[in-house]
Amino acid sequence: MRVAVLTDSTAYLPRALADEYGIHVVPLYVVLAGRSGREGEDISSEDVARALSSRGQRVSTSRPTPGDFLAAYRAELDAGADRLVSVHLSAELSGTWDAARVAASQVGEHIVSVVDSRSAAMGLGFAVVAAARAAADGADRDTVVRAAREAADGTRTLFVVETLEHLRRGGRIGSAAAVLGSALAVKPVLHVVDGKVVPLEKVRTSARALSRLVQHVVDHAGDREVSLAVHHLAAPERADRLVTELRERVPGLRELHVSELGAAIGAHVGPGSVGVVISTGAPTPAEPTDGPARDDPAAR
Repeated sequence: MRVAVLTDSTAYLPRALADEYGIHVVPLYVVLAGRSGREGEDISSEDVARALSSRGQRVSTSRPTPGDFLAAYRAELDAGADRLVSVHLSAELSGTWDAARVAASQVGEHIVSVVDSRSAAMGLGFAVVAAARAAADGADRDTVVRAAREAADGTRTLFVVETLEHLRRGGRIGSAAAVLGSALAVKPVLHVVDGKVVPLEKVRTSARALSRLVQHVVDHAGDREVSLAVHHLAAPERADRLVTELRERVPGLRELHVSELGAAIGAHVGPGSVGVVISTGAPTPAEPTDGPARDDPAAR
């Protein structure tokens, strides 16, 4: 039986990698300036960064509809797949997983397995790649699901934002924490724990926050072989600096991907945000995107 792997647009997979493994990507929706569009197709990272930098402009996101997923599932089945594994953004951060489950129930849960990665960005992306690699090797559906879950469990996502206000507006962090952080001019280091965004450490300057972000990555990696992904939104210089430091300080670094966050996640973290995803799983089977942070349009 052929197993097809699907995901949503918040995985921010390099386009060449998604194409190589035939990974079907279902886009989230982004709403700005009174119009709704598909992430990466109708509304870009630049659109969101520009809107968020303009006073008074609001940006919001919405999940794909069950109908979007149903169309994607039927397309894969019509193309010859026998079973489907659909791996998605944390259910704690979005209703995307729930919409996929609704669509799966209409196709048949003996056909479609929906996996909550309990992560985002390449925390999700590394899990999708692991699933796609297992499927390409001829694994059955249960093995593909297990590969996705194990890869997701082997990732850690850390990031720094310029302001907590965007996370507060989107309901991704508590209002009290956001207000206190803004009042004290705190630059927190955040991470994803059990699918939720949680403060890890509070510092007083952006430079200190970036330094602590790097140190947390170094400490978590230790002497193990790891894959890393550096994300940013409208902050290529900061991402470049992270790349340089991580290459110097992570001895077991086997690959490093760099990509700008897409519109859906970018709307919640805001311009100037940077993050690092650490994966202790197997390396991805494609060439890493490890050039300058500004030269990565295919990974958006």
